[in-house]
Amino acid sequence: MSVTVGPNPWNAQNVLYTSVTICVPGTSNCQTIDKVLVDTGSFGLRLFNSQITLPLQKISATVGGTLTECTTFGSGTAWGTVAQADIKLAGEVASKAPIQLIADPAVSGSATNNCIPAGVTDLNSPSALGANGVLGVGLNAADCGVSCVATTSPGWYFGCPANATTCPGTTVPLANQVTNPVSMFAHDNNGVVLTLPSVPSTGVSSVSGTLTFGIDTQANNSLGSAKVYTLNNNYDLTTSFNGNTFPESFLDSGSNGLFFDDSITTCSGSTFYCPASTMSLSAVMQGLNGNNVSLNFDVGNASMMVGNGAYAMNDFAAQGGSANLFDWGLPFFYGRSIYTAIAGTTNSGGTGPFFAF
Repeated sequence: MSVTVGPNPWNAQNVLYTSVTICVPGTSNCQTIDKVLVDTGSFGLRLFNSQITLPLQKISATVGGTLTECTTFGSGTAWGTVAQADIKLAGEVASKAPIQLIADPAVSGSATNNCIPAGVTDLNSPSALGANGVLGVGLNAADCGVSCVATTSPGWYFGCPANATTCPGTTVPLANQVTNPVSMFAHDNNGVVLTLPSVPSTGVSSVSGTLTFGIDTQANNSLGSAKVYTLNNNYDLTTSFNGNTFPESFLDSGSNGLFFDDSITTCSGSTFYCPASTMSLSAVMQGLNGNNVSLNFDVGNASMMVGNGAYAMNDFAAQGGSANLFDWGLPFFYGRSIYTAIAGTTNSGGTGPFFAF
């Protein structure tokens, strides 16, 4: 399926979009929602309730009330109910998939008390996110997994009565958790391949690429000679850069830059880097299996690139906010085909979770 980076209603840079079709389960009552962010760093479809016209059935919580989720992203936190929909993507179908309806007014009054800590951005509108939703096609099937089946302590899911100001936490069976739709396809369900063209250092106004479902399931998704980098229990690999080791490293198309802490000059009033001239840097990425690769990358002046009207930027980078974190965001995907293998699934490269390129 086609994916694009380019002009958008929110003037968001380096955001990868696609279009998603959802339907009332088992019917032809469908709608297509454009400008949905493609995210290999999360799991499941999340759409702003304001964009949905379909009468989707909400899922009831084990503790009573409507099942509601608190979802944390690098850019903020999203609060919304969980409903069922058929998701249709490039001829593939995820039937009766649990999806999140962000900022559903039925439970919006309980967001701050249950989900949005002080100082954290409330992703309560498309303008706050820079997208009409998030298509999470990352390394896992269920977004929380077995821990939310057994206990409420992860703090992800709640049962919200109508017009409640607070909602009790709830356990959730896997079948009701917001789920990576790829894992629900009848075929091509073991991961994705994201392919994007190269981008010059000055950036460009738009680029288009492809998101292909499955790994080694068809001729167009063969792993081939791509090198596999397996991950630890937190789905991280390791990056060594500038004499430092970043144990919390990952590949994330949903991040609009490369995020890592360094002494590079930042832009005025921003955490993005603004060196006087483009800097050529290098790092070593290593998987849990010992496979490693030396990577050369550039960091440019973010303000100048944005000022030039670029939306797709290869050299866009910012502080990571943690000495342990190295987020290889969307710039890393330019000029590559990146394979994301879902945990517990198999292909010629072994068993997921892993990245390969």
